[in-house]
Amino acid sequence: MKRLRIWRRWFARKFGYARLVCLVLLIGFAALRIYDPAWLEELRVRTFDHYQAFDHREKKLRPVTIVDIDEKSLKALGQWPWSRTKVADLIANLTRMGAAAIGFDVVFSEPDRLNPDVAADTFRSLDEATREKLKALPSNDQVFAQAIKQSRVVLGESGVPLLNAELDKKLPQTGLATLGEDPHPFLFNFPGLLRNVPVIEAAASGRGLFTIVPERDGIVRRVPVVMQAQGIIMPSLTFEMLRVITGTDTIFIKADKGGIQSVGVKGFQIPTDKNGQLWVHFAHQDPSIYVSAVDVIEGRASADMFSRKLVLIGTSAVGMNDIKTTPVERAMPGVEVHAQVLESALTGAMIAQPNYGIALEFFAAIIMGILVIVFAPRFGPVTLVGVGALFASVLLGFSWYYYWRYRLLIDPTYPMMSTTAIYLTLIFASFVREQQQRKQIRGHFAQYLSPVLVEQMAQSPEKVVLGGEEREMTIMFSDVRGFTTISETYKHDPQGLTALMNRFLTPLTNVIIERKGYVDKYMGDAIMAFWNAPIDDKQHEINACEAAIDMLEKIDEVNKEREEEAAEGGRVYIPLNIGIGLNTGVGVVGNMGSDLKFNYSVLGDSVNLASRLEGQTKEYGFPIIVGSKTALAAREKFAILELDFIMVKGKTEPEVIYAVAGREDVMHSAAFQRLRNITIEMLACYRSRDWQGALDAIERGRRSEDADALEKLFKLYESRINAFKENPPPDDWTGAFALLTK
Repeated sequence: MKRLRIWRRWFARKFGYARLVCLVLLIGFAALRIYDPAWLEELRVRTFDHYQAFDHREKKLRPVTIVDIDEKSLKALGQWPWSRTKVADLIANLTRMGAAAIGFDVVFSEPDRLNPDVAADTFRSLDEATREKLKALPSNDQVFAQAIKQSRVVLGESGVPLLNAELDKKLPQTGLATLGEDPHPFLFNFPGLLRNVPVIEAAASGRGLFTIVPERDGIVRRVPVVMQAQGIIMPSLTFEMLRVITGTDTIFIKADKGGIQSVGVKGFQIPTDKNGQLWVHFAHQDPSIYVSAVDVIEGRASADMFSRKLVLIGTSAVGMNDIKTTPVERAMPGVEVHAQVLESALTGAMIAQPNYGIALEFFAAIIMGILVIVFAPRFGPVTLVGVGALFASVLLGFSWYYYWRYRLLIDPTYPMMSTTAIYLTLIFASFVREQQQRKQIRGHFAQYLSPVLVEQMAQSPEKVVLGGEEREMTIMFSDVRGFTTISETYKHDPQGLTALMNRFLTPLTNVIIERKGYVDKYMGDAIMAFWNAPIDDKQHEINACEAAIDMLEKIDEVNKEREEEAAEGGRVYIPLNIGIGLNTGVGVVGNMGSDLKFNYSVLGDSVNLASRLEGQTKEYGFPIIVGSKTALAAREKFAILELDFIMVKGKTEPEVIYAVAGREDVMHSAAFQRLRNITIEMLACYRSRDWQGALDAIERGRRSEDADALEKLFKLYESRINAFKENPPPDDWTGAFALLTK
């Protein structure tokens, strides 16, 4: 210990404490890369997202066709699941047109509800002879299985988080051979397995999991090639299709102590990450590979779309919840993700993250860190920034070259982050020394000028001017409902009214600030605030919605206290209720005012719309109303309910507006989902001029649980519909409703 202290003092005298701290920091970053926390991985994969966005896969061949259970098919053939006989016709037609193999991105886990024996037991008016004839007919599942036997069909299965049934070991399984280490510890493991009906399962040429495991942020970047479900290793749907067309019985998994390296069958060797996932080299969504299922069943589809091609059967229908986000598309049907995996494998257009990439990242981080520690204090700031930019460009260029030339993913963010942290530590040490000098300067100038002006001059004199900048922000307006009535009860007690205002404005202000908002101004009992200025906030829409809900909760707390106080003092109690409008858009933010006095504020059309939305809360019966951009950004975190398509007074473009009804717990509740579906149906009927359909939806909504929350909305649309029945809207009506007031 004594020798360590002596060495530390010598190092500090020779090189300074800042360099010693940076050396420890460099070691800490090396340990961080070994541990590789989730946030570091997310930073890495988002960098790779940008690579794909700049240089996505260009399609030269189209070896895959998607048979789409789309809205058109559902409208023509009825809701899914269809009768298995219809699906059997689909397979028969695809086989006749020369499909090389057919894969199902759906699972047939239950017997067909339209099986003849089910009909025999269901219909009460059948005579016994007819009933016996029905029972003697083959089941729809058997008809489906027979069609499967006459083709090369790979059935889809799904891994589930709970053990749902014992594994039927009599059903066929794909053969497996391993090279190297045991792959089991590295694979995604699902306790349960959702399989197809046994008679169907036994008839198929192969079985594979179509389960896709998104990243933490919900983006699909990697797709498992092999997974473990209910104790057995199974290939993915797409890889099983490759096995089937090659005519082999076994898949090969190569693994070492670091994880899985590749998965292969005859003719295909697919590089994977340590968990057996393929990095998908995505292309943009391709409508040309889609064929509507109803066109195949009814014989209208061209055979050229299927001859000698792999065919995937899946859905793009929004209501069937199979929409994914990829690095190149915000919304892509899950079945096309599988199609892109097949395209990448069949055309050799694959990307991978090599194991030696980690060694390169370590080497770059250590070398650059040491160079910064040694040379940074010797350079001036301009030179240091230039050298740093050069190093960063070299790292990015090296990483990009490997991706562009070899389709290999080498992470530049880790060495850049490590080096930047060391550089900032040295800058901070220099800043502390400069602050000590500034303190002396402030002491001198404060004798002659106002301390506030001195501080502004010392920190950033260039900011003490009029002007602003354009940036996207989320703006909030909140106002107390019926405040005039409340204030009349204090007409002989103005100090009490002031105390009341402070009592509810203080917690509301604190909530806004805690959620990274900036309070622009108070207008009597109203508050104006905004997010993403002056401090950048990438989640400004989310934080604004969180603040709005927090404000309602704070108002409830204040009301509870006031009610108790009123009861104790024998006074009349009038609750405080607020309306909140939120809107996201571009605004001009900066110092606004005159040469003598100015404030930091925001102007713009988005500000005006936020104010209008706050005024509409009393009309729609929801305390929080938001614009479309805010709702789009917050839809994954909050219970968002579409309210209307309105034309605000003073604007020429209509806006879809939404209510924020609660957080995720409310969003996932069955009651909210029912009300949301009824509202969607009501709005669809209303906008298509189906007045009676909209009224029927309203009546069903009123009979639902928690329907009181929508009563004002229902009455509003009832009033409009009755008016439109008397005076129909013009032919070019888009469904937008013009607001007559601000």
